[in-house]
Amino acid sequence: MEAATTLLDAEAVGDLVLLDPLTEESLLHTLQERFRRSDIYTYIGDVVISVNPYQPLPIYTPEKVQEYNNCNFFAVKPHIYAIADDAYRSLRDRDRDQCILITGESGAGKTEASKLVMSYVAAVCSKGEEVDKVKEQLLQSNPVLEAFGNAKTIRNDNSSRFGKYMDVEFDFKGEPLGGVISNYLLEKSRIVRHTKGERNFHIFYQLLAGGSAQLLQQLKLRQGSQHYGYLNREKSSLPGMDDAANFRAMQDAMAVIGFSPAEVTALLEVTAVVLKLGNVELSSCYQASGMEACSIAEPRELHEICELIKLDPGTLEQALCSRTVKARDETVLTALSVSQGYYCRDALAKNIYSRLFDWLVNRINTSIQVKPGQQRKVMGVLDIYGFEIFQDNGFEQFIINYCNEKLQQIFILMTLKEEQEEYVREGIKWTPVEFFDNGIICDLIENSKCGILAMLDEECLRPGVVNEDTFVTKLNQLFATHKHYESKETQNAKHVTDLSLPQRCFRIHHYAGKVTYNVTGFIEKNNDLLFRDLSQAMWAARHTLLRSLFPEGDPQKVSLKLPPTAGFQFKNSVATLMKNLYSKNPNYIRCIKPNDTKTAMLFTPELVLAQIRYLGLMENVRVRRAGYAFRQLYSPFLQRYKMLGTKTWPRWSGSDRYGGHRTRGASHSPTAAGWRGLSSLVPPLCREGTEVLLSELKLPPEELAYGYTKIFIRSPRTVSPDRGTQRRAGSDAGWEPAPQTPRPAVSPERIEGAPGQCCSPQRLPAAHPHSLQLFDLEKRRQERISELATLIQKMFRGWQCRTQYQLMRKSQIIISAWFRGHAQKNKYKQMKRSALLLQAYARGWKSRRLLRELKVQRHRHLAASTISAYWKGYKVTGPALPRGHVPVSCSVLLSVRCAQGCLSVCPGPPCRAGAAVLSIQGQIGGGEVGEGGMQAHPKESCVMGGMRW
Repeated sequence: MEAATTLLDAEAVGDLVLLDPLTEESLLHTLQERFRRSDIYTYIGDVVISVNPYQPLPIYTPEKVQEYNNCNFFAVKPHIYAIADDAYRSLRDRDRDQCILITGESGAGKTEASKLVMSYVAAVCSKGEEVDKVKEQLLQSNPVLEAFGNAKTIRNDNSSRFGKYMDVEFDFKGEPLGGVISNYLLEKSRIVRHTKGERNFHIFYQLLAGGSAQLLQQLKLRQGSQHYGYLNREKSSLPGMDDAANFRAMQDAMAVIGFSPAEVTALLEVTAVVLKLGNVELSSCYQASGMEACSIAEPRELHEICELIKLDPGTLEQALCSRTVKARDETVLTALSVSQGYYCRDALAKNIYSRLFDWLVNRINTSIQVKPGQQRKVMGVLDIYGFEIFQDNGFEQFIINYCNEKLQQIFILMTLKEEQEEYVREGIKWTPVEFFDNGIICDLIENSKCGILAMLDEECLRPGVVNEDTFVTKLNQLFATHKHYESKETQNAKHVTDLSLPQRCFRIHHYAGKVTYNVTGFIEKNNDLLFRDLSQAMWAARHTLLRSLFPEGDPQKVSLKLPPTAGFQFKNSVATLMKNLYSKNPNYIRCIKPNDTKTAMLFTPELVLAQIRYLGLMENVRVRRAGYAFRQLYSPFLQRYKMLGTKTWPRWSGSDRYGGHRTRGASHSPTAAGWRGLSSLVPPLCREGTEVLLSELKLPPEELAYGYTKIFIRSPRTVSPDRGTQRRAGSDAGWEPAPQTPRPAVSPERIEGAPGQCCSPQRLPAAHPHSLQLFDLEKRRQERISELATLIQKMFRGWQCRTQYQLMRKSQIIISAWFRGHAQKNKYKQMKRSALLLQAYARGWKSRRLLRELKVQRHRHLAASTISAYWKGYKVTGPALPRGHVPVSCSVLLSVRCAQGCLSVCPGPPCRAGAAVLSIQGQIGGGEVGEGGMQAHPKESCVMGGMRW
């Protein structure tokens, strides 16, 4: 059972570096077995091999995004998300600009791979309204550019017919700020001509299928591709591709990017003009001089075009059917033949569409570009046409394959050649691995003095009769002995008979194989000339967008200087691209096409083997197996891993032999300039620190190599705690003893992934082969960082708690003081209210007591006065008068004080309501006398004998 498991793992190993034995057959078999299991991704070290399945697979879900987010590159199954995550983290955490190079044949899945990379980076970036807007604009640029720049070819239903390089720019936090898109060599010849079974650019079919009746009427178009000459007047629909839905998606994408409705309308109007130009028919006629001329056979299409662009039909007809030639001081109007007229029509259509595409790219850049002055990091994604070998290869295939040669050269220089040259520079013993360097092919094409492009430009500029025959003759003379060039003439000179090589053709032995190029049309396409009459006619149009595409048509800015050739422009563009790529850390995705019929999950071994050979995958694996898996400069290595050693932490100042000493926690500097980090130390000091650190980690000496400036570790499995006692192959088949095969060479960036990238023990069982060994240093570093972080957190939390306590204590004192003051104020107020209440009650009690005393005194005084009055009256009047008789003049009144407050004088007995009182009045007029007696008001006074009551 164990043997079966071992065999099963070996057949589906996830990293081709682990193949044992390493042969073309085993490599091919591994790819085929993984493809059969729907494992379309495989590693060669840190290079991702992608085999196109030609069908959707459930491996791009949000759950997969989370699985690969912040993962260890080798700790999960091979996936395109792994390289995207690794590149993004390296950019975000290591401040290193990245580029992702996606290469392969046409139909190998490069465009889809670039979209997957972009979607993953967008998914793992932080969220936010502004960030989401930028991400959406970057992603929505794809459907717009695909509509105008992609087309169906024999090998690919969605083939990029232009090269696209997008620089996505991020801020210091890793959030996208915007981007810049560069386009290279749109295949504009497809506008006027494409082979049977292929299609023109998608936008034409999408517009005709998805445009509303009102829109098509506005653009003067009819639904159906069979009505248009540039679409070969045939119905064309692709299975699985909905042109109408794609057109609506393209319109929505334009709205997201920021296109105004007026801009979209203008864009579609110019697109319709290109489409309708193909329906302009010319007829032959003769001038009075007998010279052949041409004229518009059916003016209806021409008039509709002129209505769209607001141009006089006569101006456009003259530009299409004649040409203005300046000879010295004279201007001659020359009529064109029918063939020349069609050439002018097609040249105008190609130039309009090509310039419209350039305008579209610039307009997108205007929306997504970053404001100048902001500090940013850059991740470039290259999606460019793949290597093409057709039955009939022309100028476009020559340029495309030249670009792919340059990309292959980058791969060779940065992965194979640079790998080996570094060992020589560092003085490391090394067994060279032979590989094919395609620099000789690149020089054959691009040499500025005697390259094929230089000879083509020379022929285009040479006066006199110029045709492709003279061009081929010159190439045969220059490259007669070149081993990567051959033609019919060079074969004849070598007495070689090859019927597959026609007379007007030459053949180049590319890295991907031999390609025969037909030189017919090379000079015309390289010149890419547009007659001045056509430029001036477009300038005369009152259509704002179309007019802006032809600035050279302005009569005030006429230039006699010839424009640069297409080959020259493309060569300069490729040179700029290469310079840009060389300045960034490369990440490679090598796409492989499994079959020529675009059949889902069909693997053709012969086709795949050919791609394995010309992509140089075997050489790449050999270099990785034979080399050191890890290398880095001493200073960064010591700076990164110094916390793993007791002698190098917290800082390394060198031993006595370098004039320094180590003191734990010391603050002195080993240099006069002061401590500024290990990067300022002299190389011997850093090297010594690295040696001390690695010796303390007890790494086997045979696994290490000390170069002049770098440390090399051959096999990181030797530093694993379990010494590689167990491993798991790229599949989930089971466990087996670790074989003694060399380890893959992993770049420093892979090992130096951002902090926090090491996998947890729970995740490691599903890891890539030897992931435990490859990242043990990093794992131990993360564990140490965790310990240090815990210490820092403990100290910080202690300080934070102390600060919080002191702040709370201070606040409590202030609160207590204010509370006590408030409580005392309230207590004082309560005491004051109580005192006032007591005072009020006391005063009331005293007042009532005084009142009672006064009342008693008053009663006594009244009684005395009454008695006195009776007595005095008695003495004056004598005995008592008869009952009920009172003298009028008498001022003595008998009164009874009632409870009601009135005085009543009665002849009879006293009132029952109160005591009897005697009121003395000075006269009788102070009272009232009635039947019942006399009444007097209580407040009236009586004066008698000088007394006042």
